[in-house]
Amino acid sequence: MITCGEVLVQLLQAYGIDRVFGIPGVHTVELYRGLPATQIRHITPRHEQGAGFMADGHARVTGQPGVCFIITGPGMTNIATAMAQAYADSIPMLVISSVNPRAQLGLGNGRLHELPSQQNLIAGISAFSHTLMRPDELPAVLARAFALFSSARPRPVHIEIPLDVITAPADHISRALAPRPSRPAAAPQAIQQAAAMLREAQNPVVLLGGGCADAANDARKLVELLDAPTLLTINAKGVLPAGHALSLGSNQSLEPARTLVREADVVLAIGTELGETDYDVVFDGGFQIPGTLIRIDIDSEQLSRNFTAELAILGDAGLAMQALRQQLEQESLRAPGTGAQRCLAVRAELDESWTQPMRAQQQVLELIQQNLPGVVIVGDSTQPVYSGNHLYEAESPRSWFNSSTGYGTLGYGLPAAIGAKLALPERPVVALIGDGGIQFTLPELASAVEAGAPIIVLLWNNSGYGEIKRYMQEREIPSIGVDIYTPDFLTIARGFGCHGVAPESFDALRQQLLVAADARRPTLIEVREDADFIAGFTAA
Repeated sequence: MITCGEVLVQLLQAYGIDRVFGIPGVHTVELYRGLPATQIRHITPRHEQGAGFMADGHARVTGQPGVCFIITGPGMTNIATAMAQAYADSIPMLVISSVNPRAQLGLGNGRLHELPSQQNLIAGISAFSHTLMRPDELPAVLARAFALFSSARPRPVHIEIPLDVITAPADHISRALAPRPSRPAAAPQAIQQAAAMLREAQNPVVLLGGGCADAANDARKLVELLDAPTLLTINAKGVLPAGHALSLGSNQSLEPARTLVREADVVLAIGTELGETDYDVVFDGGFQIPGTLIRIDIDSEQLSRNFTAELAILGDAGLAMQALRQQLEQESLRAPGTGAQRCLAVRAELDESWTQPMRAQQQVLELIQQNLPGVVIVGDSTQPVYSGNHLYEAESPRSWFNSSTGYGTLGYGLPAAIGAKLALPERPVVALIGDGGIQFTLPELASAVEAGAPIIVLLWNNSGYGEIKRYMQEREIPSIGVDIYTPDFLTIARGFGCHGVAPESFDALRQQLLVAADARRPTLIEVREDADFIAGFTAA
């Protein structure tokens, strides 16, 4: 007899899944019975939140869903934070959990791991949550999940399987995969209307979001055709190559870029929520679009949120940009050159606003980028990440991402970097995380060693929650709860089986990065914010 749990892993492999993140428990062991007969590798984190963050990092660098096996009850409450981060940032994640047997659901009898309703708990942070009541439902529910991942706005999906369904006979279940739907194309009439509006524009600006991550070539050709200054959300970094003449980075929250947008007669926003954590990180409501707004998004509901567009186009970002470019190429546009000149003036203003601490943090990021070709930097909510969101130019899409966007959780950087490294073993992966954030998920260092994921953890140590402390001080609020005890991270890292080093200069940091890149185990590099080479940094 083949059980439903065994058919599940066969189907996952057929969908191209090669890794599953999870912690086995008495309620999920039957999901593991069939794993040895597949090529799927199981990765064991030290906490279900770590499993979710690993799946998130794996998904962000590949564009494919990260998959988790999670136990009933506490496993689901533990992974909820990671699912919420993925939901906010439109990341594909498939969370498969157990749940109590069908005859026990909703009775409140105090069974092991029992919740009133896992489905209701997770519904608000998933595209959908489904309780599999019969093995026969499995192919259709998985088909629905993978259709969403490939052709709609990707977000977490939760499938819970009662214990008696996991072990139910499933020999008769078909292993054939349903064809995945194609991505939706924009309406031709809407593309024609957008092209007409852009042809008349004298000062266009383009806003690119994470929805463009897999269409970088189309995005570059379109903005060059429009000769339009372009701003990228944090999840869109790398969509335009580093140093591109029309790129203004991710500086929508700063006044020089905001002025440019206010002066634009037409703003084209593609694959972006136009949300607070990309456009208003100073939280003053100062980002405005007084000109004509054209929005392109795969999510029909998002087209009506945050900013009202004069023209709202529903469709896949890449297909829409291809169609729009083809339409625009039929007629000549304005003379080239003005867009790059406008960008040059804005960049000069931006350069005057960077503080000494930001410059020092930029120097650290440049050392990483220059010495680790192809690097993927996975960030937490920490000061060098905030600076890098403004100053760092990624070489390619999906190579700079962090948890300061959307949900804004702490502890993300370390496990997400592990997931990214497992997906891209040939590329260097750096977890950029603060001393406060790493203590949320510090045991995942053991997971990295066990999984053979030689990531580089660059730990920015300011002995507490430095950003929150400054925020409190600026508002004359007593600094309570932010000056936390700082452990000996180097000793802890070595105890977990990692290398642990602390540079005393930029040259030492460069050397340690090079050594870490060739290491076969994780390396923790601790950089203290008050170190002389950081605190006394002066830009040349």
